[in-house]
Amino acid sequence: MSSVLDQKYNEMKIDQSILDFCSRIELGLKDRFEEIDRVAEFNQLKVLKAMQDNKVSDVHFAATTGYGYNDIGRDTLESVYAAAFHTESALVRPQLISGTHALTVALSGNLRPGDELLSPVGKPYDTLEGVIGINDDVSQPGKKLTGSLKEYGITYRQVDLLPDGSPNYIGIKNGINERTKLVTIQRSKGYQTRPTLSVKQIGELITYIKNIKSDVICMVDNCYGEFVETIEPTDVGADLCVGSLIKNPGGGLAPIGGYIVGREEYVENAANRLTAPGLGKEVGATLGIISQFYQGLFLAPQVVSGALKGAIYAANIYEKLGFSVIPNSTESRHDIIQAVTLGTPEGVIAFCKGIQAAAPVDSFVIPEPWAMPGYHSDVIMAAGAFVQGSSIELSADAPIEPPYAVYFQGGLTWFHAKYGILMSVQKLYDEKLITL
Repeated sequence: MSSVLDQKYNEMKIDQSILDFCSRIELGLKDRFEEIDRVAEFNQLKVLKAMQDNKVSDVHFAATTGYGYNDIGRDTLESVYAAAFHTESALVRPQLISGTHALTVALSGNLRPGDELLSPVGKPYDTLEGVIGINDDVSQPGKKLTGSLKEYGITYRQVDLLPDGSPNYIGIKNGINERTKLVTIQRSKGYQTRPTLSVKQIGELITYIKNIKSDVICMVDNCYGEFVETIEPTDVGADLCVGSLIKNPGGGLAPIGGYIVGREEYVENAANRLTAPGLGKEVGATLGIISQFYQGLFLAPQVVSGALKGAIYAANIYEKLGFSVIPNSTESRHDIIQAVTLGTPEGVIAFCKGIQAAAPVDSFVIPEPWAMPGYHSDVIMAAGAFVQGSSIELSADAPIEPPYAVYFQGGLTWFHAKYGILMSVQKLYDEKLITL
């Protein structure tokens, strides 16, 4: 069978030398892949139980339009999310167009003029800088953005992580004051070469913060982290947890959407910001895509497991090739993102060319860096996806700036993630940027 499989990979433009090199690495990952499967099995049962307990039926897949009053499919889906994340309430809507939008709604709904927002994990993801008002439009220096939290009299403070990637507890204690209303914890690394926080670390951080100021709202940006572990931040004290449906929990089927789960009061505040005060969660049509939200959530644990295997495979291969990788080849995993520091713009571009060439959609397209809105520098993105911008699908992106690290994630199946990584190696090899 292996010779037949090798022939197919050769037909798909992967050299035999690269196959042999990567196959030896894959053989050593059997135990780690089995552990990923065990986590996926646990999470599959968790999601299944949430659906069964809420008596999901085909009547919940019906489309609604207009105001969306009495949309039982929408309301039941939110009960399923609340059950799966062990929270009081949930807001799961196609009107939340991205993770950044969901975070903006959660922040705007729960902060008021005079409040202070604290990030105890350093700089947030680039697209949140404009939301908070840290800078003006980072993609267009000198251009003033309107509508930021800063413009509404909400101040911001951050405490950088320590050099080893752990929280600076002394700095956090000094950073919390009488105006600190909400603490935002970004679980994943964003465009930084720092470790992703484990759910256990997040729980310890929340406990520490609550012991200093018990009424502070602790919100976690959970993007890229859902179903990677058997517990979520809401299991360890997070008051709010926020994410995108075109990442992990949408399972590759959700065509749009975001979620906010947590304490009922804070979720309702967010709903009032998304719609209007007094309307909250009572309105919002699902427009015929609700079944994809249900089915995507059902498939998510298995889809995430494939993406995780791809990340571990990439880490082991690129570390063996001599590149710095975060997480490294043996570290535990807390999100689906794999950072590889390639050291040159040419390396980053070649890697992304490989990921694009492996895609089922637009495989013939050659990605190039461009000035993407909301980012500091030119960014290259490789994503031949069924859903535009879906990063649970095979994708890679990178800012073209030192240290020239690329961020790889996704793959709706392990085999597709594997092929994407092989193709990235092939492109680097073809351009004489690596030797085997």
